[in-house]
Formats: sequence, C-alpha cells, structure tokens
Amino acid sequence: MHELGIAKSLLDIVRDEARRHGQARAVAVGVRIGELSGVNSKALIFGLESLTKGTEFDALEARIETASQRNRCTACNHEFLVVNHNTICPECGESQTQLIGGDEIEIVYVEFEE
Repeated sequence: MHELGIAKSLLDIVRDEARRHGQARAVAVGVRIGELSGVNSKALIFGLESLTKGTEFDALEARIETASQRNRCTACNHEFLVVNHNTICPECGESQTQLIGGDEIEIVYVEFEE
C-alpha cells in the first residue's frame, strides 16, 4: 500500500508548514490527485488518519480533489480534457498528443487555525 508512504510524506509537509507558521494548528490539507496517479483516495485518507491518530494532528482533515487527464496536441498546441481515453485532438484531429496533467499528486493548500 504505497498510499501510506504518500500519507507520511503529506504529514511531513504539513508538519513543516506548521513550524513555519509558529506552530499554528493545521486543521485541513487539500490534496489534488490525478486520475492516472494510481493513488486510491480512500486508502490515502485511511493512511493519513492512521498516522495522525493520537497526535497533535488528530483533527487534520484531508480534502481530496481529483484531477482529470489533460493532453496537449503536438500539432496545434490545443489543450484538452481526455474523455473516455480518447487522446485525439478535438481541435484538429491529430493523434499525437502529450500528457500534461492527470498524473499528479500535490498539496494544494494547508489550512491553519489560529
């Protein structure tokens, strides 16, 4: 379950941010997970809850948003959402497109309580 390792990394980042904010209490972390990342959101939340239980981060809420796959056409540079795994450019019909989003795992924000 690689989600536990990801949860540990997220918690480390939240802990570092809390130190930068004068030990403010982190109450939420927003995480964007790409649909191609291979990360199971429920397993990630479970891992984070397991790591924070009984700690100063016990009340930390993980807010997950999903990022759809996005591609860019190599011919016309049009950027588009990929629907039903169709990576053909809807603008010009080119079949050669590049992945530009949907595989990410990133912290979008950390919310603190003063």
